[in-house]
Formats: sequence, structure tokens, C-alpha cells
Amino acid sequence: MADILIAGAGLGGLTTALALLQRGHHVRVFEQAAELREVGAGVQLGANGTRILIALGLEAAMQQVVCAATSKEIRLGTTGQSWPTFDLGESSVERFGAPYWMVHRGDLHKVLLDAVRGASRDAIRAGDGCAGFEQSGDRVTLRLASGAQATGDLLIGADGVHSRIRQQMFGHGAAHFTGIMAWRGLVPMQRLPPHQRRLVGANWVGVGGHVVTYPLRRGELLNFVGVVEREDWRVESWNQPGSREECLHDLANWHEDVKTIIRNIDTPYKWALLGREPLEHYAQGRVCVMGDAAHPTLPFLAQGANMALEDAVVIARCLDLSDGPEEALRRYENARLQRTAAIVRGSSDNTKRFHNPALGSPEGAAAYVEREFQPDKVKQRYDWLYEYDALTVTL
Repeated sequence: MADILIAGAGLGGLTTALALLQRGHHVRVFEQAAELREVGAGVQLGANGTRILIALGLEAAMQQVVCAATSKEIRLGTTGQSWPTFDLGESSVERFGAPYWMVHRGDLHKVLLDAVRGASRDAIRAGDGCAGFEQSGDRVTLRLASGAQATGDLLIGADGVHSRIRQQMFGHGAAHFTGIMAWRGLVPMQRLPPHQRRLVGANWVGVGGHVVTYPLRRGELLNFVGVVEREDWRVESWNQPGSREECLHDLANWHEDVKTIIRNIDTPYKWALLGREPLEHYAQGRVCVMGDAAHPTLPFLAQGANMALEDAVVIARCLDLSDGPEEALRRYENARLQRTAAIVRGSSDNTKRFHNPALGSPEGAAAYVEREFQPDKVKQRYDWLYEYDALTVTL
């Protein structure tokens, strides 16, 4: 069994740790935050992600915190007109073998954290993040911010979109501002009028922006994301607070239901959306990156967390199949590059679909939605995401 170092205790790092601990590996996870909690709001987990959590033995714990939305719909941002796109309830299990879950990122993080600590009480070292690494012979040494060091057989960089591991391996890379920023917030369902408490995921589309809403935590919360084309906010961070007034100003021309949600958010947060080209490599010797450290993506296919879960299981399986860490990481890279690049590029493409000028009038919008979101096109756009099975894919 291998001695494995993981930089980062977010969703990807913890899932990787759990998958490896269950296989008998020795795992140490180093996290810069002193308090282990996940910021953010909602996460959508398609069948490609939920089947992994179920295989890791987390179904019962997840059932306590998720919301299994009944369906998804497209709504026109100005008039509120709606079109169903696909069913998310029983049909996800029937068609893809696993459910579609909507969950608060913090709830998912706690489920994973409890599971890792249950498997190894001392696996996670909080309050000491990654500063860099060195490889030598058959060992890799992680340098920590405190000045301490840890040595193991391989190092997995799960340290997020601003990854130090990725920077040391491949440089800073070119991140370009997309001209888009996003608002996010949570609203207790009871604050909303009855017609807005449905357990349905909605994509509100319009000219120059779109809004995504879906229920969380057994239907007790509504997650809100408002995406607008705006040039003057370029901070790529999830925890920068804004104000309801500023958010309402940005979405002033949207339907009253959207504005009702915004008025009931305690604190809306805003972040700039930066785009990056997919990496050509994820591994060097005994070091690799995964999750947002490997393939940061725009949120327009709702696949960021799912990709991290997939990476975690593939890394664990590659170690099962390989003679050593370097071969395992080469397998992992070969298995993941094409799929993750397709998701990154597909997420960028969806920006144009949600912000199309044809949505400027009710008549044009109806024709556009009926053309772009007809069942066959929706299946072509999404089924390949949910059909992928990281537990059985050839490596």
C-alpha cells in the first residue's frame, strides 16, 4: 500500500482520501484553513457523481441532506414563461442507474469529512497549507506553510482553482476574464410565496444574463445564482459579499419572481468568472493535480464537483491497477484529459446558449427555446455527462 499526501481538504481532496483509505492506503491530507468547513452554496450532482458517493457507502448520510428535485425547466427571464426540459426524479435512476441530487456544498463537505475521519481519525491536518514540493528518487516531499515537511510515495494536488501545486508544475497559466460575473445566495423556502417553493430546478434565460435556482437541504433552502455580463468586477472569489440593492440593480429587468428571491437573500455574494484553457498534462512523476486544481471550469454544465468525484475514484482505481505511483498517475492522466477538456469547453459553449440575443422578445424566445431545448438536443448535450461511470471506465 502507498503512503499518499493530499494537498487540500475540499470536496475533491476528501473524496480522494476516502477512496484511498477504503483501499488500505496510508493517507495524510493537509489543509490551509484552520477550520474545516466548505464555503459556497449549492452543488448539483448528476448520476455520474451520485453513483460514486453511493459506492463509497455514503448514500444514507447523503439522503439526510440532499434534495432530489423532481424536474428541470427553462424559464424566460422577462415574462417567466416556462418549458420543461427533463425529469430529474425517478428517470435519472431508470436511465443512468443513479439519482440526481442537489445539495449544499457545506452539507456534502461534512458528510465527506465525517467519513474520512471515521476511516482514519488523524488523516486530516488542518491549518497548514501547501507551499511547494520536491521529488527525489522514489519519494516526494511536500513543503508546508509552517516550514514543516511531509514525505510520501506520491502527492495529489487538490488545492483548488489557485493551486500552488499546479503553478509549480505548469506555471500560472493564462486565465482570461469572461466579461461575466455571478451573484449567489441562499433563501429559506418559507420566506418565499407558495408558488416559488416547488422542488424544481430552473434555468432562467435572457439577453446578457441568466439565473439558476434549485432547492437544497430537503427543500428547506433555495439556491440562487444570477449571472450577468459586467466588466467592472474581476475578483475570482466565492466569499466577496455584495448587497441586495446592487444585485437587484444588475437584474432590474428580470421577472418579479427573480427579484423576490433576491430581496429575501440575507447576503448575496459575487464572483468574477475566469476562463482557462484545459491543461495538456495532469501529472509529473509522483505528483498530480485533480479537481479544480486540474480543470477549473465555468459552472454552466454543473459539473465542477462531479469531475472532482470522478477524478478521485479514477486515481484510486489506477493505483489498484499499476505497479507504482508514476505508472498510476500516467494512467489517471490518460483516462481523464479528454473528458475533462470536453466538459470545460462545453461549459463555455453554454454561456452563449443561456445569453442569446434571440431571447429578447417573447416570440423570439419561444422559438429559440423550442429549438435549442428540444428533447433530442437536451439528451445529446447532457446524457454523455451522466452516463459516464468512473467506477468501471476502462483505464
